[in-house]
This record gives sequence, structure tokens and C-alpha cells, in this order.
Amino acid sequence: MPGPNTINNKGPCFWCIKAVKWIPVLFIVVIIAWSYYAYVIQLCLVNVESMSRQVVYLIFYHICFIMLCWSYWQTIFTEIGRVPNKYKIDDADFHTLTITESAEAQRQILENISRHLPNTNINVQGFPRFCDKCRVIKPDRTHHCSVCGECVLKMDHHCPWINNCVSFTNYKFFLLFLGYALLYCIYVSLTSLPYFIAFWKGDLEGMGRFHILFLFFVAIMFGVSLVSLFCYHCYLVSENRTTLEAFRPPIFRSGPDKRGFSLGRYNNFQEVFGDNPKTWFIPIKTSLGDGATFPQRHMEEDREGLLNHNLDEESDSTPSFV
Repeated sequence: MPGPNTINNKGPCFWCIKAVKWIPVLFIVVIIAWSYYAYVIQLCLVNVESMSRQVVYLIFYHICFIMLCWSYWQTIFTEIGRVPNKYKIDDADFHTLTITESAEAQRQILENISRHLPNTNINVQGFPRFCDKCRVIKPDRTHHCSVCGECVLKMDHHCPWINNCVSFTNYKFFLLFLGYALLYCIYVSLTSLPYFIAFWKGDLEGMGRFHILFLFFVAIMFGVSLVSLFCYHCYLVSENRTTLEAFRPPIFRSGPDKRGFSLGRYNNFQEVFGDNPKTWFIPIKTSLGDGATFPQRHMEEDREGLLNHNLDEESDSTPSFV
């Protein structure tokens, strides 16, 4: 979604571009709405003759449908994670930074500005990461989105199908949307398969049979495209990595490390979905953290190593009576 700086430039072109960006979302909404009509009316109520089968089909269908729509709504309309005010560079420091030509002097200025911030990531030059458009020191895993017009916390990518950034605030909802959309496509294709076969045998009559034909094809087509995308993001969650980090690993003081934020697969899963299993698959906010600071693998290893070292020292200093 556009940032506050972008909205201030309200001209005809801005509103035209803003409207065009909603076309992919409108396309998905139309497909979902049509699939509801094709499945509920044309398939279940018109062509499914058994009342008990109708009830079973409709119950499980509506569960998938509600979870799909709920997660899609949350993915679209959840505000992106914006950089907290404490990361902003004041006007005096920013002016000094822009007129300074020496790279070393710029590094010293940025180090001084960010000395009280919990940042660990740096850029390829070894400088603290900053954005000259938003005038902020970038928190770890934060990137500037040219479409949204501002820096986004734990940015994964900008998705035109939701007209929003996939980021810290809605990444769980995005994953649930992919999962429920895939489940929806599998369920629709499997339950409509016997009637798709009946269509080719000539056992279905009326114009509604074409809705069933296209319903099956559309479910298969979207299902195939969703499998790879959903599996890829499941892999990213297991590694605690974003799409951007998969292509360009974050750089720490010790160097680039693509697994720098990985805490083990279960902990990585909990960071996105929360620590309460009852809310894992419900599209409500349960992600851990604030989106600006993240626990890191080497920090956990250092802490564990220090603990083991202290325990070894205590055992060595304990007198033996054997």
C-alpha cells in the first residue's frame, strides 16, 4: 500500500495508477466469487442428487471458503510494518550526511547515529544500512519498497495479487492464504471430478454443466501454480529467510550469512506463527517480535557456548570428595 509520502502527491495520474493496481486483486475476487456460484449452485444444488452428500460437500467447502477469504482479506488490508521513529535520522544529521563526500566520514556519521540502535546488519561497504528516501537507519531485514514508497519491516516481496507488501505484519496471513487456496483448489477439483467425467460422457444436461467443466479446469490450473509457491515459502519459513534474503543473504559484522536468523525449524516456525498451537492456522496476529529486531543464530550459539563454559568452570572449581 502507498506510504504517507506518496499519498500527498494526489494528482489524476496518482489515482489512476492506484486504481490500476487493484485490477489483479479484483480478478482474484471475481474468480473466487464465480467459483462459489459454480460449486454451491451448479454443482451441489443442481447436480448432486444425494442430500447427505450435498450437506457434507457444502460443510467442508464453506470451511475452506471462509478461511480462504479471511486470510486473503487479512493479507490485503493489514498495514505494512513501518520503521519506528527511533530509527529516523534528524534533519541536521541527514544534511551533514549528504554534504559529506568522504566514505569514511559518512561511515562515522552513520555509526554515531545508530550507536544506540540494536542493528546488526550492514551493507556491502561495511556501513550501517540507511535509506536516503525515508531518512531512516534501516532495522535488520528492512528494505525499501519502491511501490509502497517507504521502508518495510522484514520485507519479503511486493505482491501485485494483494496490492500490498508481504512483510513482517502479514507474512503469516500470506502463508495461510496460499495454504487455504491450495486446499480449496484440491477439494474443489476432487469433489467435482466425478461430475467432470460425467460431462464428457454426456450424462450432464443444461448450461450449468459448463460451469462444472471450467470449475474443474480452473481449480487444477490454480492448484498447480500454488503448489510450488506454497512449498517454496514453507521452505523459507523453515530456514527463517525471506525471498529477498534467499537471493542476497544479510551481511553481519562477521560477513554474509544466509542462515544468520535461523534458530532451528521449530523456532523458525514459531517466529512466524506464534507459540500457541491453537492459533497457528487462524488468520489472526500471533507472530513473535516487533519486526525491527530478531534473535540470531550466532547469538544463540554464543550464549549457549558461554553457558557451557561457565558450567565447565564451576565443575572444575568444585572440590571432589571421591
